[in-house]
Amino acid sequence: MANKKDPEKNPEHGWAQVLQPFFTDNIIVENKAVNGRSTKSFIAEKRWDSIYSKLKKGDYVFIEFGHNDEKIEDPSRYTNPHTAYRYNLIKFVKESRAKGAIPVLLTSISRRNFNEKGVLIPTHGDYPLETRLVAQEYKVPFIDLEYFTEVLEQSYGPEQSKLLHLHFKAGENPYYDKDKADDTHLSLKGATEIAQIVVNEIKQSQDSSLQKLKKEIK
Repeated sequence: MANKKDPEKNPEHGWAQVLQPFFTDNIIVENKAVNGRSTKSFIAEKRWDSIYSKLKKGDYVFIEFGHNDEKIEDPSRYTNPHTAYRYNLIKFVKESRAKGAIPVLLTSISRRNFNEKGVLIPTHGDYPLETRLVAQEYKVPFIDLEYFTEVLEQSYGPEQSKLLHLHFKAGENPYYDKDKADDTHLSLKGATEIAQIVVNEIKQSQDSSLQKLKKEIK
C-alpha cells in the first residue's frame, strides 16, 4: 500500500500510492502505510497514534494488514491472527469511529505464489478470515482484496503475472544491479490494477457510509 521512495526511478509502487488520480480534487489521499509493518509494529511505533490524533469527522480510514503480522520469526511484528491481530483491527475500527471517521477493512493482497501445476496457493493463513469476521461483526465497509487479487493473478497466469510484481534480470532496470524476483510487492502496473479494483468495489458498494466517496470517483 505504501508510497515508495524515488517514484520516478523505483519500479516498486504501493497501490495506495496511485489511488489519488481516480478521485476528484475533493478527496485527498493521505497514505500513511509503511513497508514492513504489522498491526503490532504500526501501533508500537506510534504510527497509529499519529493518524488517530489528526482524524476528523467524515475521514475515511482504509486498513489493510496481514503480510507482516505473519512474520512468526519476528516478535516485534508477529501477531496471533485470532487474538492480537483481531483486537488490533478492532482498535483501529473503534478509535476511527470515536473520531467520527469511517473505517474500511481490506483483506491482504494475494502473493504471486503459483505451484508447478499453475495453481495459486494462498499464503496468508487465517489473517484474511479474521479481517472478514471483524468487518462482519462490527458492520465495517469491507473490500475482499485477497479474493479480487487472486482473480487478478490467475487472469494473468503463472508467467504473465510477473508483470504485476518485481521481476527483473540484473541490469534490466537501472534500479536493480542484481536479479530481482519479488512476488509480494507491486510494479506500477500491479499497483494500478489493484487501485482500480478498490475503486470498482467502492463504486459497486451498497454501504451507505461509502456514498460520499462514491460520488467523488472520476
